[in-house]
This record gives sequence, structure tokens and C-alpha cells, in this order.
Amino acid sequence: MDNKKRLAYAIIQFLHDQLRHGGLSSDAQESLEVAIQCLETAFGVTVEDSDLALPQTLPEIFEAAATGKEMPQDLRSPARTPPSEEDSAEAERLKTEGNEQMKVENFEAAVHFYGKAIELNPANAVYFCNRAAAYSKLGNYAGAVQDCERAICIDPAYSKAYGRMGLALSSLNKHVEAVAYYKKALELDPDNETYKSNLKIAELKLREAPSPTGGAGSFDIAGLLNNPGFMTMASSLMNNPQIQQLMSGMISGGHNPLGTPGTSPSQNDLASLIQAGQQFAQQMQQQNPELIEQLRSQIRSRTPSASNDEQQE
Repeated sequence: MDNKKRLAYAIIQFLHDQLRHGGLSSDAQESLEVAIQCLETAFGVTVEDSDLALPQTLPEIFEAAATGKEMPQDLRSPARTPPSEEDSAEAERLKTEGNEQMKVENFEAAVHFYGKAIELNPANAVYFCNRAAAYSKLGNYAGAVQDCERAICIDPAYSKAYGRMGLALSSLNKHVEAVAYYKKALELDPDNETYKSNLKIAELKLREAPSPTGGAGSFDIAGLLNNPGFMTMASSLMNNPQIQQLMSGMISGGHNPLGTPGTSPSQNDLASLIQAGQQFAQQMQQQNPELIEQLRSQIRSRTPSASNDEQQE
């Protein structure tokens, strides 16, 4: 079982106990509730996951560590037996097969083969790092982050694990963390151009300072509403007779504004709406091309490169 989830569960359990019996102020309770939600989201656990419970509570474990008491055997990390030569060779074969599946973009099969290699030799950082790359290709960035963490725990000097961690975090819009991992990757491999490029992109994402009304990758709604040019053209659109007729029909009870009451909008209605929208877009382009470019910049997403990082070991 994933020890990180067990630790997260123990912390969540402790925080819940503090909410019930800690005698905290309302502000402190609210802060703990936010912390619990963050932990549950980050680690995918809840207080109902009783199968993750340890034999001792977190305060009991802490007390035992502080007083030097012997920790129960079932809380210790099990000793790992080195793989046999046969297992090591088979793990390498499975890793090579995983690499071949990556080349033909069969990423699910690659995950399978890397997983089998990990079962035979869980102390090999390359297997985790390679599976992280496959997870990223499948869009499972959380899985990629976990595998990169494992690879780094096994080999803290493994630059590729830091680079792939940066890619996964960037895909999760966690650019602050991504910058830190790209910098560490460059410390270990200072001539890697991909790490340099991806670091610049992540730092640029941070400088863009997204609007508080929208998450990363969202339109800057507040900025648009404060833009006089946009508001003038939006007002012009809303004064368009076709738009007014369509809107009044929808507001007055959900009937077809240009057709028979109680029916769905006809193709003519939709065509009128599309035509009005096109006219609005053309007007914006003619009167304020800078605003159009601003909108395009918000839509256009810069994605980190995995070019030099695609090579599996």
C-alpha cells in the first residue's frame, strides 16, 4: 500500500480530531477544513478510507518517536531483498519492450511493461521515470508526478526524473513547482537545452499572472470587463436588433423568439445569431486589432517541450 497515502490519511485523521476536540477558534477551524480538503484532493484520500489507517494514531507515533520507544514492527518499512540476476534480466527485457511500445505510441502497453519491470525490481529509478513519461502521454499527470517522486527517492541525482516532474507539473498548471524542478534538473545537467527552454516557459507562465476570477489557462474576464474597447463593442452587439429579439424571447419564457412559441430555435434563428456574432467579430477586428491579439494570446497555450526528454533509457 502507498505509504504516502497512509501518511496523508493519518494527518487528515489528526486534523479531524482537532476539529472535534481541539477547542479551536472559528477561523482556525476554517483553516483546518481547507487544509483537509487540500490533502484529500492532493492524495486522493478521505477520512472514510479506513483501510489506510495505521495501528497507531499520528500523536501516538510522534510520542513514541519523541520518547525513543520502539516502533511496532508493522509500521516500519519492510526490508527489500535485492532482485535475483534472473529477475533483473527479465526486468530489463520488460523495460526494453516498454520502450518499443513508446516508439509506436502504444502508451498503455508501455505502462504495463514498465509496471511489470517495477514489480521485479522496484529499486530501479529508470523504470519509474520511464513509466512517468508513458503516464504523461496518456494525460495521467498525477501518476507521472508520483512515479517521478519515486524515481527521485531512489536516485536523487537523476536529472531526467526532475525534468519529467517539471513537465507533469506544468501540465497540471503547477508552474511554481515546475520551475523548481526544472532548475534542479539543470543543476544536474546544465547543458540540457530542453530543460532550459521548459524553464523559460514555466517562468513566463508565472509572470502572466492569471486573473483571480479564473484559473490557469482561463480568459482574463476581469481584464476584458475593464477594457473600454471591448465593452463598447459588446454594448454595440447587445444593441443589435437581432440579438435583442433573440434574448427577449429566451428571457420571457424559453419559447422560440423568432418562431412558434414552445418550439426549439430554428435553423434561421441560429443562423441569425451566428451572423450577428460574425459581425461583432469583424467589428472588433477592424476597430481594435490589439484587443483581438490579446484574446488570441490568452487562447494560445504555450506547452513545454519533451523533445530531448522523449528518449527512454
